[in-house]
Amino acid sequence: MSLFKARDWWSTTLGEKEEFDQGCLCVADVDNSGSGQDKIIVGSYMGFLRIFNPHPVKPGDGMQAEDLLLEVQLREPVLQVEVGKFVSGTELLHLAVLHCRKLCVYAVSGTLGSVEHGNQYHIKLMYEHNLQRTACNMTYGPFGGVKGRDLICIQSMDGMLMLFEQESYAFGRFLPGFLLPGPLTYSSRTDSFITVSSSRQVESYKYQVLAFATDADERQETEQQKHSSGKRLVVDWVLNIGEQALDIRVVSFNQMISSVFVLGERNFFCLKDNGQIRFMKKLDYNPSCFLPYCSVTEGTINTLIGNHNNMLLVYQDVTLKWATQLPHTPVAVKVCSLQDMKGLIVTLSDSGHLQCSYLGTDPSVFQAPKVESREINYEELDREMKELQKIIKEATKTQDILPKSEDDDLKVTAEVSFHLDAISQAIDSEVKAEVVPSVTVKITVQSRLAVQKPKLSVCVQPPLALTCDQFIFNDIGPAVSKTVVLSAFLKGNCPPAELEGNAIFSYNTPTDFNPKGVPRVAQCKFRLPLRLICFPAQPSKTANHKLTIDTNKPPVSLVSLFPDFSDQSDEDQVNSLGFQFLAGSRITLLASKTSQRYRIQSDQLEDIWLIANELTLRLEEHFKKQNCKDFLCTFSGSIPLQEYFECIDHHFELRLNAEKFQELLSERAIQFRAIERRLLTRFKDKTPAPLQHLDTLLEGTYRQVIALADAAQENQANLFQAFIKLKSATHLVIMLISLWQKLSPDQVAILEATFLPLMQDTQELGWEETVDAAISYLLRTCLSKSSKEQALTLTSQLSMPKDTSRLKKHITLLCDRLAKGGCLCLNADTNTQQAIIMPGGCTTIPESDLEERTAVQDPTPIFTDHKHLTKQKSKPDLSQSILDEEEKP
Repeated sequence: MSLFKARDWWSTTLGEKEEFDQGCLCVADVDNSGSGQDKIIVGSYMGFLRIFNPHPVKPGDGMQAEDLLLEVQLREPVLQVEVGKFVSGTELLHLAVLHCRKLCVYAVSGTLGSVEHGNQYHIKLMYEHNLQRTACNMTYGPFGGVKGRDLICIQSMDGMLMLFEQESYAFGRFLPGFLLPGPLTYSSRTDSFITVSSSRQVESYKYQVLAFATDADERQETEQQKHSSGKRLVVDWVLNIGEQALDIRVVSFNQMISSVFVLGERNFFCLKDNGQIRFMKKLDYNPSCFLPYCSVTEGTINTLIGNHNNMLLVYQDVTLKWATQLPHTPVAVKVCSLQDMKGLIVTLSDSGHLQCSYLGTDPSVFQAPKVESREINYEELDREMKELQKIIKEATKTQDILPKSEDDDLKVTAEVSFHLDAISQAIDSEVKAEVVPSVTVKITVQSRLAVQKPKLSVCVQPPLALTCDQFIFNDIGPAVSKTVVLSAFLKGNCPPAELEGNAIFSYNTPTDFNPKGVPRVAQCKFRLPLRLICFPAQPSKTANHKLTIDTNKPPVSLVSLFPDFSDQSDEDQVNSLGFQFLAGSRITLLASKTSQRYRIQSDQLEDIWLIANELTLRLEEHFKKQNCKDFLCTFSGSIPLQEYFECIDHHFELRLNAEKFQELLSERAIQFRAIERRLLTRFKDKTPAPLQHLDTLLEGTYRQVIALADAAQENQANLFQAFIKLKSATHLVIMLISLWQKLSPDQVAILEATFLPLMQDTQELGWEETVDAAISYLLRTCLSKSSKEQALTLTSQLSMPKDTSRLKKHITLLCDRLAKGGCLCLNADTNTQQAIIMPGGCTTIPESDLEERTAVQDPTPIFTDHKHLTKQKSKPDLSQSILDEEEKP
């Protein structure tokens, strides 16, 4: 045990499974209390921002509740936190938080309470900058010699320095010969930025040279930029250190002399202002962080260096003065003043262990307690051993009852032919076309073990159909494969909502315990080609519905994206393609020549879904082949809810018609049976009596029953097609919402489970009531804005509604909550997270119209979009009026 162990003054552990790095720790008087006492600011990659003011009763105490001044969860990971004079018009300190694509500056303030635990702290967003490039790190200082304020410089992942003059963006410059970002700092004495490039060189750039250099509109310089009025960016001085740097700092002895400290992977360097080496120290360990600070001895500098051996070493220039043991590996180290104690060392580990310690030699005396000697009872041990062996024996007997977890025992694969069948295999198709194409699907089952009662079921979504969907085999022996071939085609007279199919193989695996076998299931999915349901056609210039999808990559030729629908010799098809459904409308796909946009237009909204989905899938596959991992599709237009509501109304109207036909059929059937009974009574009567036109009435009733049955059958066919069109439109709306709000795959899965809960639509359980119940649950849980909404109870019975107004209001409210920052999540603690005030467009939705007006006056925006900020206007709260209406009996 080390005698020189860091003396724990205060420590805590931050969160669970959170990650931290060297930019996540900062110490300063961030609330401008004027007492000279520092606060500890910590940000994490999980998006949490915490501010501490430790007050331990005695050294070594853990965190108390009052030590945590503020804890908020931001939307994005926190890369770096800094404190400086970042707001114009005042010299107060403000907090700058760097995210991947955003820079936010907050004001931290506290309100004194009347009781001991009544002090309240909160942060207020002063301004933010949306970054066009992914940030890596930042530095700040009085760039250009300004007085009374600090400017911010952000280095992006692609080597661009973005400079911000507080609330406004100044300019951006690309570093020459850039490959990977390195540490960045600012020297106020020389007014220059110092970094370490990927070529392992320390480089210095003057601020004035950056300001007058050519603007960084493009990464590579063109001939026009070379001959423009701006100057090329040149380096002030360069020093090759021969290794990658972990961190870089600038420390001033006085106003005339300053030094640049660089921490390498194996060496520690101290440089002069002009790049000359003042001294260097070879390290015998792997360093993790460092902090240079002024020494009490004139002309020397002290440096704290942490390493991966959980050690913190103190150097005076190149001389080791102290070494102390830490309970963790530090990734960031600071020196601060807390409770009139100057020189406290604050360390932070990558797992969130935060500690304030001081150096000392108080020994940690630990004496191991004496072990009580006792005699061993061999009989008791023997009895316990027999019981354990009995338990192990019983476990080995029953382990074969459960199915084995190896997936290699049996594998099912599906292979879809690239070309359509030369001779169509379509059977009884309702499509009104000359030729209905079909495609061959080959399914192979490979078994490593013997299986019993094998059965293969293949299913596709109607109106698609298969030539054969059920296959029953004899028992399959080990190392035997079975192959079946079938064809898929379009049977119904409408486009399908999905092109995916599923092959399910059920079988039994015999075991020693169960000779009949344990039932198991293996399955695989496959996707049918788009040519199965549509064929090339001439693009149409006019359409009723148009959607535009944005991307972050240059436009791709439609000929290369859709080679099966384009003619290689036709130059017009580079930017436009036409698709004609076998049982639907014509869809036109347009690619912009200048912008990164694609437009899909059609006369029917639901027909756009398949082409839009195919476009996104083929774009992702195209850029995946080019090893492009940052491809992204977005949607910035308005969600076509009105057209979607028309599909819902049409489907619901057919459901009402089906219910009316059922009632009329029931009435006519009762009437028909009553007439039959009277006729039978007349025929059985021994005394003949006139029929009184009962035969005519019976014939008329029979004709009415047949006519109503035909009408109900036709309505049922229309309802089937309307449900498929509704599913297609629903898929399209879900995709547009996910592109609009950039939802994660888990959140998209929640939307699909909410809007597409049924595979088939019936009168007993229909789409409208099921979806309305699912949306209501989301609005009262993860998308709720108050405890009042969470207290509302949902009905346990689902019944067909009178109209669709309630459903349409809930869908509109769902989109409104998502636009205002709502998060789709099914966790149990979602409700509490919704109540936390999150700066930067994350405040909870106002409870009333009056509260919304007050929120508008607050400079923190309520609704933040990925593309632009929309100014909130005072308007009635739609969500509150809907929920108030639902509470009425």
